[in-house]
Amino acid sequence: MRHQNSVFHEVLKHIPWGVFDRLVATHGADAKARHLSSKSHLIAMLYGQFSGAAGLREIETGLQSHAGQLYHLGIGTVARSTLAEANAYRPAAVFNGLFSALAAQLQSGYRRKINDAVRLIDSTGLRLSGLSGKWASFSDGVCGAKAHIVYDPDADQPLYAAITPANVNDITAAKQMPIEPGATYVFDLGYYDFGWWATLHNGNCRIVTRLKTNTPLAVIEERAVAAGGPVVSDRIGHLPKRLAAARKNPMNVPVREVRVRIETGKILRIFTNDLDISAEQVAAYYKRRWAIELFFRWVKQTLKIRHFLGTSENAVRIQIAVALIAFLLLRAAQAASSTLESPLAFVRLIRANLMHRRNINSLLEPQTQKPPDNQQFTFNFVRTS
Repeated sequence: MRHQNSVFHEVLKHIPWGVFDRLVATHGADAKARHLSSKSHLIAMLYGQFSGAAGLREIETGLQSHAGQLYHLGIGTVARSTLAEANAYRPAAVFNGLFSALAAQLQSGYRRKINDAVRLIDSTGLRLSGLSGKWASFSDGVCGAKAHIVYDPDADQPLYAAITPANVNDITAAKQMPIEPGATYVFDLGYYDFGWWATLHNGNCRIVTRLKTNTPLAVIEERAVAAGGPVVSDRIGHLPKRLAAARKNPMNVPVREVRVRIETGKILRIFTNDLDISAEQVAAYYKRRWAIELFFRWVKQTLKIRHFLGTSENAVRIQIAVALIAFLLLRAAQAASSTLESPLAFVRLIRANLMHRRNINSLLEPQTQKPPDNQQFTFNFVRTS
């Protein structure tokens, strides 16, 4: 009988292991490793994400229950205490670097003209234990962190991630993000900074965001709009010449305001530095922000970033990075298979069959042979209309 690797092994094939090895060497991540290599650490944490493990003890027990299959994954059983120590002290930069490399790898397979690139920017809050108060204290008795994300809605994947304490403003984190010339950046009021907007504009980027209700616009041109449509007005003008403390506004070029009435009846002032596209296209770009909100919801519901396995800053950073790596691996595995189109249904299918020796493309098919004794209980999913 032909050997078949486990579903978990098939998913791990999408990791660029050569890149990972170079990251480990660059950061000296295995220099002080006595019991757990960086590769074993990564695979154990990914097992926790894919299996839905609630804690380190559950990861330890789950791996022990499949001890006979771990050889093919390149790891052995992992003790809870050893995993906790690795989360606390192994450089999180190794996992952040792997996330960036994997995101770039998936982007290279998604061919598209750069002028069509849309980048959504937003952050999501993460509640932490009071034991994280040394680095993530937000207010009395409340600790938290933020994940700042740049997201590609067309490829359905995050491209960049930064983790900060919750009291760091979104615009502060945004100023550290790499700028992609020619891309369209869409964001909300949390990134209201004319200086940063000018940086994007000078970098040949299109901006689509909102104007605050009290921000004046010196109108120099009124454009016609279709009667009865959601677009109320389309105007070109200038932002205020001066900012607080009499500072000169660096965003001193002609800009555009498109006022749109949404379903609730509220009128939004949508801002852009693109004077050529239609008002309807401006509104459509801003509406795409919903994609990153859905991404945050999906990750929080499906992967493990609500309950943290460690309290130190390093442990939290590693867990979030591994969750994002898990998301990208699922996207890569789903793209390479013809099993299910729904991402949520696909991750449930992977979770139910994670350690079974089956091809991912055959997971919806009934098994024709009796599985080994340690795999007696399987779930066969039937596609429903």
